[in-house]
Amino acid sequence: MKEIETLKKIIDASKKIVFFTGAGISVPSGIPDFRSSEGLYKSDLRAEEILSHEYFMNHPEDFYDFYKAKMIYPDAKPNIAHKWMAELEKEGRSLGVITQNIDGLHTLAESQKVVELHGSIYRNHCLKCHKSYGLKEVMNSHHCECGGIIKPDVVLYGEPLNNKDINEAIEMIIKADTLIIVGTSLNVYPAASFIEYYSGDNLILINKGATYKHVYAKLVIDDDIVEVVKKLQEL
Repeated sequence: MKEIETLKKIIDASKKIVFFTGAGISVPSGIPDFRSSEGLYKSDLRAEEILSHEYFMNHPEDFYDFYKAKMIYPDAKPNIAHKWMAELEKEGRSLGVITQNIDGLHTLAESQKVVELHGSIYRNHCLKCHKSYGLKEVMNSHHCECGGIIKPDVVLYGEPLNNKDINEAIEMIIKADTLIIVGTSLNVYPAASFIEYYSGDNLILINKGATYKHVYAKLVIDDDIVEVVKKLQEL
């Protein structure tokens, strides 16, 4: 509980918190962490190939079979950790969230400033006529009315991150007085490299398992973020 008390003191004293989140925050919402020991990347070595730009362009039907079965969880709801972050923003103590997730749960939790580095399953567009589509439409068909193929606005392997998102993320991290990294092993690049732009004193890591940033952090909590938020609320 001492770690939780320390975290609460830091948060209470902060005015420009930035959250950097990964798959771990969405596991309690029923979305698997595909890079964990139980995840997809261990059980299916072809995942990175299937989720690549080249594979999508050459085998869109097979891509969508995999994408819909393994990457989309339309019934997932924000958990108390997503809602807690949104509340801190409403209180004026958070600058927002930078996430590696494509599940859209931070937005569903009503966070206003969310930089989705790897895109979102809720945004899709036709490669031929550029018409936009929502998730429900894509779940029914990935063929546009013009005859083109609809592509999810998610960053596939072999594709660069959006420059606007990169710049916004870096700007937020530079401005932060507290940077809280949640549910990520920081093994996905270039996203993880943006952490290096933080020069403040309050680097906090909340993750089940070690990251390369542990030795640089002011506070490390090896626990599930939902459990951490519950303990914070008890205080």
